Amino acid sequence: MVFEPPASNDSASSDGAPNSRPKILYLGGANDALVRLQERLGGEVEVVPLSSSHKALDLMGGKEYAGLYADADYFAEAIEVGRLMQHDRILANMPDGVVLLDAENMVIWGNGRLREWTKRDDVVGQNFYRVMGSPEIMGPDFCPFHTALSTRKSSGSVLRCSDNRYYRVHAAPLLGAAEAPQHLVVTVHDITEEALQQQKLAAIHQAGVELGDLAPDDVAELDYNERIALLKDNILHCTKDVLQLDVIEIRMLDQETGELKPLMAVGMETEAERRRLYAAREGNGVTGYVAATGESYLCGNASEDPLYLEGAKGARSSLTVPLALHEQVIGTLNVESPEADAFSESDLQFLEIFARNVAIALNTLELLAAEKAAVAAASVEAIHAAVALPVDDILNDAVNVMEQSAALEPEIRERLEKILRKARDIKRVIQKVGQKMAPTQAHPTGVVDSHPTLEGRRILVVDADESVRSAAHEMLDRYQCFVETAHDGAEARSMVRSLGPEQGYDVIISDIRLPDMTGYELLLKLREVSQRVPLVLMTGFGYDRDHTIVKARREGLQYVLYKPFRLDQLVSAIEHTVDEQR
Repeated sequence: MVFEPPASNDSASSDGAPNSRPKILYLGGANDALVRLQERLGGEVEVVPLSSSHKALDLMGGKEYAGLYADADYFAEAIEVGRLMQHDRILANMPDGVVLLDAENMVIWGNGRLREWTKRDDVVGQNFYRVMGSPEIMGPDFCPFHTALSTRKSSGSVLRCSDNRYYRVHAAPLLGAAEAPQHLVVTVHDITEEALQQQKLAAIHQAGVELGDLAPDDVAELDYNERIALLKDNILHCTKDVLQLDVIEIRMLDQETGELKPLMAVGMETEAERRRLYAAREGNGVTGYVAATGESYLCGNASEDPLYLEGAKGARSSLTVPLALHEQVIGTLNVESPEADAFSESDLQFLEIFARNVAIALNTLELLAAEKAAVAAASVEAIHAAVALPVDDILNDAVNVMEQSAALEPEIRERLEKILRKARDIKRVIQKVGQKMAPTQAHPTGVVDSHPTLEGRRILVVDADESVRSAAHEMLDRYQCFVETAHDGAEARSMVRSLGPEQGYDVIISDIRLPDMTGYELLLKLREVSQRVPLVLMTGFGYDRDHTIVKARREGLQYVLYKPFRLDQLVSAIEHTVDEQR
């Protein structure tokens, strides 16, 4: 039986001239059969005997043999060789490379894909690794061909070539009946795109780690705005170096108003940067749609997309993804390109991963700012707690001196009034310092609610119990109130007189039983020196033998606090009293 190879394999001499005697391979076992074959073919054909089908396949990969003759005993092996040779055209159309290697890694046969990839006219007879340009073997098996031959099992690895292309090779041994395998069938799959995507994902992950690295010593002393600037620089570096993007816009979502406020923009038109956008499905461009739905949006043709609003000059496509934290949209990230259909699904995946890192970094930044605000608030409260009552004592003493000495010399009175002003300014200075210590964008964690009505209000607390006076400072100073205290009714009356009619207290909180008078009597005394007496009385649940509360209500008292009261009850009483005064 003779299998003739393709015309390109016609025998030729080493110098390119046709051989005068064609050669055929003989696969058989009996010498008599060989002799008879030689006699039948005559002297014009040279017969080369073989003992192995693998050797036949090896030699048939060259060009000097015209065909193969096999005895009946070797029919099955010859069919195997012939089938592989006849399937050359089918294998040539495969996207993967298929080669037959011998034990020395020499290419015996290939389907042509290797020749195409390496730009070489002929790879048969060459060392596989040299043909591939001596690539780096990246594992998992660093000797896949040797392993396949020695273990008689398949093995594989990944090769990285010098032109930054990646190939996955799989080697399977050709197993004979008894003898050790001498040949490998190797498939070669181009995984360059997959490998580069994995590298890009790793780079994006590393970029995300760097984005969130905002708490080391080198940024610990930066204020909120400086940290925002650092984050912007990191984002810009990542988008240009990792994602290869030149146009980017990030907006943060105001959860109360729904407005998307610009955080940073590079390559965008000035008008587009200043454009007011809101989280809405319509009328606010792609950015508003993404913020409203929480879904990414790939705009392939900007000129035909009804949602698109021009951002970068001449942009023809855009890609916008949400900045989400714990399933909540906190902003948007938008990139644009002057080319139509510039972004693929892979780009969308990369940008969504990057957006998650940006969201985490922004959250980290906010947590750091909030932590700084909390530390500042705690420091301010500690200072207040240390100086509040001593400053109140200074105020009380200065007021008492002025009240008891009507004939004070003008210079002494002026100096006492200056002491009063300076003592009261101490608390204002402490609050201003605390506000400078903490970023305005963050709120101290100790204050979980906001009461703007209390901010800047002047409050007088009258009680003989020092713990009550101290607690008043502790509870109300955090709301930026200006709290002063008095020990008894006479001292409270003097404090009110010292302020004058135009700078009176917004709220006066007094116990119903003072050392020198009742709460009702205090109300009457205060009305002697001020037309406006915003009084709130505090009482326990004991018997009010003087009927102070009943009498005070008859005189217009609006609010009573029953001890022990909660902070929210105290705040509500103050807000109610302030509203009544308005």
